[in-house]
Amino acid sequence: MIEAVGLTKRYGAKTAVDDLSFQVRPGSVTGFLGPNGSGKSTTMRMILGLDRPTAGHVTIGGHPYRSLPNAPRQVGALLDAKAVHGGRTARNHLLSLAQLAGIPAARVDEVLGVVGLQDVARRRSSGFSLGMGQRLGIAAALLGDPQVLLFDEPVNGLDPEGIHWVRNLMKMLAAEGRTVFVSSHLMSEMALTADHLIVIGRGRLLSDMSVKDFISANSADFARVRVPENDPGEREKLTASLIEAGGRVMSEPGGALRVTGLPLPRISDLAHGCGVRLWELSPHQASLEEAYMRMTQGVVDYRSTDDAKAGLAEAPQGPHGDVAGGYGAEPGLGQPLPVEAPQEGWYAPPPPGRDAHTAPGPAAGPSAPVPAASGPVPAPTPPSAAPGGQQTSEDPR
Repeated sequence: MIEAVGLTKRYGAKTAVDDLSFQVRPGSVTGFLGPNGSGKSTTMRMILGLDRPTAGHVTIGGHPYRSLPNAPRQVGALLDAKAVHGGRTARNHLLSLAQLAGIPAARVDEVLGVVGLQDVARRRSSGFSLGMGQRLGIAAALLGDPQVLLFDEPVNGLDPEGIHWVRNLMKMLAAEGRTVFVSSHLMSEMALTADHLIVIGRGRLLSDMSVKDFISANSADFARVRVPENDPGEREKLTASLIEAGGRVMSEPGGALRVTGLPLPRISDLAHGCGVRLWELSPHQASLEEAYMRMTQGVVDYRSTDDAKAGLAEAPQGPHGDVAGGYGAEPGLGQPLPVEAPQEGWYAPPPPGRDAHTAPGPAAGPSAPVPAASGPVPAPTPPSAAPGGQQTSEDPR
């Protein structure tokens, strides 16, 4: 069993975990939920002795992790699947962990088979995908056949078959009487895997109860009632009867009625009493995700906003593909300025007194006379020799 009492961790002025107390009991899968930045990872690190609490304490089987004899044989954990030397093969990585804990080498091959990596056991872990890395991390947690297991986002990167396997693995480990503590942001998986929930927000305990009780406490169950659509009178008659009996009735967009405050048998009896036929009478319970969102809506530190996409809208096109407004449209009238494409190689700077981005004046026609040179033709002036020493062009290279 894992037990935390008054667990607190501060980093300077930041309090990551604040007076947190809970128990993780054997024989069930306990989900550890909370928004980003709520202190879940910090709590797990303190359980494993990686961080020292500022106040309070946490024990595993009545002892701090650092006091456990041969801790890897008693506690297995997956906190970071990338904490692997990329130059080692999967088998050598597990073999080094086994030798440090006095675990037989035969156990390495067993856990590689359990997680499905036996065919890639001699491949370097640097070439593993995210899902394969997760499987290797789970194998390391199972290596000592421990009674207490901690997993932080164990299904991250796994395919549907892998997620299904992890779900069944957690349940099997708990059924064997082990303590299983799982942190995850996937509410759909927690609803299928966890038996008990510990929910924290901003380092404080928000809830410590079973999944069923958590959903009931943070959501409103309702009954959906649907009557024949071709007779509005029956709908109004049933609504009045339900309200008179103490129920609350709301209309849904599809024409059904959402009824709260009355059990389904009572709704059926009321409909029969007023002679209304029912096309649908079904119970509806909120999901774990809906209950979780309602519980944690006031303790979320990082909220997304709508993307205004300012400045990313394309300019309207004219009938010939040009920018609407035509050539020479004045700036500031909602028309985008033309963008000059850099030329290849060196090019002559503009005449003195004219800005480099000013539109050129009228060019001389092909028949314009060219004055004859009365002396030697001077060499072309490079861009850096512009009057006043001012750089007027850039080397596009």
